[in-house]
Amino acid sequence: MSTRTPPRPQPATTSAPARSRSALPLAGVRAVAFALMAAVAGTALLDVPAPTAAPPPVTAAPAPGAPGTPGAPGASGSPVSVASAASTPVHFTGKAFDTCEAPSVETMQAWRGSPYGAVGIYFGGRGRGCPGQRELNPGWVASVQAMGWRLLPVFVGSQAPCVEAPAKKPFAIGADPWGQGTREAGDAVRAARALGLGTSSPLYLDIEAYRRGDAQCAATTLSFVRAWNREVRRLGYLPGFYSSADTGVRDIEAQRRAGTADLPAVMWFARWLGKPALATEPTLAPAAWTPRARIHQYTGNVTETYGGHRLVIDRNAVDAPVARLATARTGTYSAVSRVPDRP
Repeated sequence: MSTRTPPRPQPATTSAPARSRSALPLAGVRAVAFALMAAVAGTALLDVPAPTAAPPPVTAAPAPGAPGTPGAPGASGSPVSVASAASTPVHFTGKAFDTCEAPSVETMQAWRGSPYGAVGIYFGGRGRGCPGQRELNPGWVASVQAMGWRLLPVFVGSQAPCVEAPAKKPFAIGADPWGQGTREAGDAVRAARALGLGTSSPLYLDIEAYRRGDAQCAATTLSFVRAWNREVRRLGYLPGFYSSADTGVRDIEAQRRAGTADLPAVMWFARWLGKPALATEPTLAPAAWTPRARIHQYTGNVTETYGGHRLVIDRNAVDAPVARLATARTGTYSAVSRVPDRP
């Protein structure tokens, strides 16, 4: 999502939506944070270890299709760090929505009658369209999780130097993309911990659509993304990636085919077809980011109402990891069982 102003409606086959919308007034009184979540916040605000040194600009990974290679059959991405391997990711299969600002707890309760079982939350990053996030705190996270919602944490940080959305241009990646990606990965992990999101949770990096055919811009963006992925993994979380199917996703898939290291473990692609097509996205090889490592944003900027609560949302089909919560009592991470699939 790029700005607070909704974009012009896109054709049904548009693959690079500018994820923008106006923040709507939210119904109901804001919920009071539970006392339990004060403990979560206390245990979550831990210092992030110092970042690792920058590696060579591009390094080769195992040949595409080899076990453990991003997008290889039987693998959901590059091998994760020892810290993240200690707790198995929680997966969700079903429909999800994302909206610019986290809705109130009352709205989330009303929307339990919707076809959606997961929600995208814009938890950090300097490029968010709705940076205020008045509702988003550890109490909100615990409350909606207890209702049965599953969370897709999205980080909107620096963007490609040739990003298309005018509102994103002030957040262009600078002269040190690897260092910047590493630093912003640390920011993402700190923000996730502050909300009580535990290790092995996916953190989805949002890179908006950018100009195709600009090799220098693509290389700068790739360096930033790879550094972000590497540092997120090192800190025990799972790096995911959101972008337009015809720009960011296409370029990352080309790198997967080339055997480049430090690629995302989960692929969230935007192609506004009006209906889900998780397994048939033409930009991705059929076995790429499978099993259980894909999200398709198939419609954007639509209005829906459930239980008298109206939101402007993007619609997504999900077969991918979702967040797990940290336990407040011990500061370790809970082994949440697999979420039942919703129709």
